[in-house]
Amino acid sequence: MKTPPAGFRVAIVGASSLVGKELQNVLAERHFPFSRLVTFSDEEDEPELPILDLSEGPPTSTLDENVTASDLDFAFIAAHSRNMPGFLDPGSPSRGPSTCWVIDLSTGALREEATAPRRIVCVPFLDRSFPVGETAEGAGQFYVGARPATIVISALLLRLAARFHLTRAVAHVFASVSEIGSHGIEELQKQTVNLLSFQKIPRKVFGAQLAFNLLSRPSGTSGSELLALESGLRKQLQDYLRGRVPLPALRLLQVPVFHSLAVSLFVETDPPAPPEKAGEALTGERIDLRRRTHDSPTPVEVAGSDKILVDSVTADPDHPGGLWIWAVADNLRLAAVNAVEIAESVRQRI
Repeated sequence: MKTPPAGFRVAIVGASSLVGKELQNVLAERHFPFSRLVTFSDEEDEPELPILDLSEGPPTSTLDENVTASDLDFAFIAAHSRNMPGFLDPGSPSRGPSTCWVIDLSTGALREEATAPRRIVCVPFLDRSFPVGETAEGAGQFYVGARPATIVISALLLRLAARFHLTRAVAHVFASVSEIGSHGIEELQKQTVNLLSFQKIPRKVFGAQLAFNLLSRPSGTSGSELLALESGLRKQLQDYLRGRVPLPALRLLQVPVFHSLAVSLFVETDPPAPPEKAGEALTGERIDLRRRTHDSPTPVEVAGSDKILVDSVTADPDHPGGLWIWAVADNLRLAAVNAVEIAESVRQRI
């Protein structure tokens, strides 16, 4: 796809969400050539479709309620919208022919229907090194930006499998509340403040106390988003890995952390792989390995970075061939960078 003289016309559904805001930052930092940015919002005070024309000088806001797919080149789905524009949904009969490429990095904004085109899960920096049968090129105009945990786990497993024979994998994902969205951050903040002032805590989002605590599953009638995150991650890992490595046994834990993501991964190799050699296999694009003489990486440390920080690999003393890997990443940043890289790869192919 050749860049139009004035730049691409880009839409972001859920631009006011945490991921949507980070996506806008990444588009600007990577100098993605766009001339128009269309944002869709569910906010009651923003029922319109504000269009920011960036072709000349500072952005100026205008309104256009009649925007269609033919008015756009790329559309990013950053968050689920109750009023999803029909022309961005592959299952919508109102969509019709279009040259707009849709990249969904939400937790399931687009409908899953038998009549809808298949959407391929994409991680461009991994796809270049570990291609598999049907790639993003076969996805038509709809792409799925992999979730942060999918990116981290897949990067670790695929790189290890390129050097060693993996027989088993177990992954614990420690999800921050930003994975749920701003309402999760707000409730954790209120829980923390109320606990310290001996007041009743809100439980609408998590269904239980999360502040100074850890949840393995929701309680009562609330907290269903934790189960949805885990089941969605299982499905996406299966869709993306597609038999290239053993599908890891997975458990997602909700932790009282506002931001970032941590993964504890256990793998077994046959024959046993030396931890030092396993660490060497992991090192490469997007992954930085921490030396044993340095402190272990933390979610706080990785905030704002595109990198996946991995601690020095350790052997399990009771399981020959068993290795433990600790990795942290900025979940919002990783999702946004991956989505923009998908758009950049489309530009190069078309």
